[in-house]
Amino acid sequence: MKKILASLAAIGFVMAAGAAIAQDDEHSAAEPTHFPIHKPKQVEWSFAGPFGTYDKAQLQRGLKVYKEVCSACHSMDLVAFRTLEDLGYSEAQVKAFAAEYTIEDGPNDDGDMFERPGLPSDYFTPPFPNMQAAAASNGGAAPPDFSLIAKARGVERGFPTFIFDIFTQYAENGPDYIYSLLTGYDEEPPAGMEIAEGTHYNPYFIGGKSLAMAPPLSDDQVTYDDGAPQTVDQYARDVSAFLMWAAEPHLEDRKKTGFRVMVFLILFAGLMYATKRRVWANVPH
Repeated sequence: MKKILASLAAIGFVMAAGAAIAQDDEHSAAEPTHFPIHKPKQVEWSFAGPFGTYDKAQLQRGLKVYKEVCSACHSMDLVAFRTLEDLGYSEAQVKAFAAEYTIEDGPNDDGDMFERPGLPSDYFTPPFPNMQAAAASNGGAAPPDFSLIAKARGVERGFPTFIFDIFTQYAENGPDYIYSLLTGYDEEPPAGMEIAEGTHYNPYFIGGKSLAMAPPLSDDQVTYDDGAPQTVDQYARDVSAFLMWAAEPHLEDRKKTGFRVMVFLILFAGLMYATKRRVWANVPH
């Protein structure tokens, strides 16, 4: 009888251990092993390809989204107000835009710092006085500067896609990532995946399965004057394009120069071949 009871106990222990292992395996299967969990969505941008150009209307809308939403947490320390003329604004409009910001300047003749309205030569003012204040106001993590974010947050596409990217000149991985992140909050985490308290699940986040930033955009949050849709999708597209311009404002000039260089090299190669044929035509080989 004791042997039977011992056998039943052993069987019960094995079954319980097996159930626990199965539960652990199910839990582990729900946890991601790489980030981002989903690859960024590939969006059609006006500035894509060898002949792409910026849509100035879109850039102006993106600037508005940044100013009214993103600038509450994210700085753009490397972008000067005067460069906004590239977006289609007049000199007077840029001066008026800069004057909306308060710049700390000085010292004056008395050795004191003072405040004045912004000038076109000034740069976007940060929302926090220093990194420590920014981190303290955002749960210990300072929000990144947006000046070069569109070039710094590109997700590698891996083999063999990157080979085709050489020929298509795909360089929009940064805007694709920003757009995907901003529109990726609607997805729910898989069953069994644990999300840290105070964070928000986003399968497009490159740094983990969730991030502290709450969904920053909502429909009708920013008013557009040109009749463009006031949706999260449109806001995300516009601000992503604007951040691409901020990171690479001379993209159009670079592409034009590159095209001219390629035409020159082709013509030069043709002239060199014709010269070679003419010089060596009567020389026996």
